[in-house]
Amino acid sequence: MIQSISHLGLAVKDLDAAIKLYQEVFGLKVRHRWIAKADRMEAASFRIGDLEIELMQPLADDSPVGKFIAKRGEGIHHIAYKVDDVADALRRARAAGLETIDERPREGGGGKTRIGFLHPRSTLGVLTELEEDVR
Repeated sequence: MIQSISHLGLAVKDLDAAIKLYQEVFGLKVRHRWIAKADRMEAASFRIGDLEIELMQPLADDSPVGKFIAKRGEGIHHIAYKVDDVADALRRARAAGLETIDERPREGGGGKTRIGFLHPRSTLGVLTELEEDVR
């Protein structure tokens, strides 16, 4: 089911400042920057070996990332795993008794992936994203 860890999602208040930190201090370059209208956030990603770091800035205080920052502050928001088939992974998770946030896959990564989330109540307190590359 899971192929690998895809990325770590980090909630940030100021995307440009966070990008500057990752570029100037860690020597990384932005690989992709996009706006996720459905999630009301702007994001940028960096690659470190096989792992991607996704920085996410809310575009509204009542967006999922905005609520996260208000409640917990900036930091690790979710972990994402690569899977072959998000629809099947969501179905299997529900069959195993896990609570899903998404009933079916939706667009992610600015159209580069299909994604679905598992609720942290079902995954030991960690918001878990399942991600499939669009081919």
